[in-house]
Amino acid sequence: MSQSVKRKPLRKILPGLFCIAISLSACSSSKLPAEQVSTVSQAESQYRRATELIDRKKYDKAIVVLESLLFSTRATNLEDDVLHSLANSYYQKKQYLLAADMYRRLLQQTPDSPFAKSAQFELAKSYEQLSPFYELDQEYTVKAINEFSTYLDEYPLDDSAQAQSDAELYKELLKVNPTNASYKAKYDEAMAQLSNGAPASYSKSAILKLRDKLAHNRYSIALQYVRLKKYRAADIYFDVVINQYPDTKWVKSAWLGKIDTNIRRNKWFEARQTIERFQQLYPDNSKEVEASYKKVMEHFSEARNPESK
Repeated sequence: MSQSVKRKPLRKILPGLFCIAISLSACSSSKLPAEQVSTVSQAESQYRRATELIDRKKYDKAIVVLESLLFSTRATNLEDDVLHSLANSYYQKKQYLLAADMYRRLLQQTPDSPFAKSAQFELAKSYEQLSPFYELDQEYTVKAINEFSTYLDEYPLDDSAQAQSDAELYKELLKVNPTNASYKAKYDEAMAQLSNGAPASYSKSAILKLRDKLAHNRYSIALQYVRLKKYRAADIYFDVVINQYPDTKWVKSAWLGKIDTNIRRNKWFEARQTIERFQQLYPDNSKEVEASYKKVMEHFSEARNPESK
């Protein structure tokens, strides 16, 4: 009798505890998505604010807002929007190194983003802007060439028609939902592509100009060695221009420089070969090496051994 009295309260309590447990579980499971939704909503609100600042060309203020969103929008639908807008804002403020870093992060973190194509192009342009005067270190010149080449490898053809189509599409979508930050960003992206004209053509032209700067840099180093009377070192850099940058305007000067250093080093056999090669490449400019050729022939008999000086 006493045992049944003791068990009865347990039978009444257990169902109640079970209900409470279910209730608590339901509450906890529904609370997390609400917090996530709130966080996303706040991020979207902040991102809209940033795009409005960008529209008003308040890039400094937009950068502050966008930087605060880098962590909260990680692995969300806004991640590439934030990275792209921040990179563009840095670029507009001529903070090209920061812009390059953001464009690269976008390509690494969101490689399937619709902004990937423009990010690759703008990454190359950022390094192009950082490319210094030809006499200085050319690290960023090399990086710009590499990134423009990557763009051409991945997007060899200009597609202004696609950009025009995208611009019209998102313009119409913005009429339906004018507060949609993603639509606004994609519309701006399409318009940016149209304003760039033909990125592939630009990339090809930029590579030629940047290669010309590299050739000028190497040629100037060769001349410095000539002034220091280090003719062997000068010869090496003339060869760099000749072999690595034959498509630049400095290659002809490099050939003439190489002829001069060969003569200064009493390398008569090599000088004759270089002159003959120059005449083959530039038959209309043979008069430029007539004096050198005459000098070589006068001393050629003394240079029976090609390695002698």
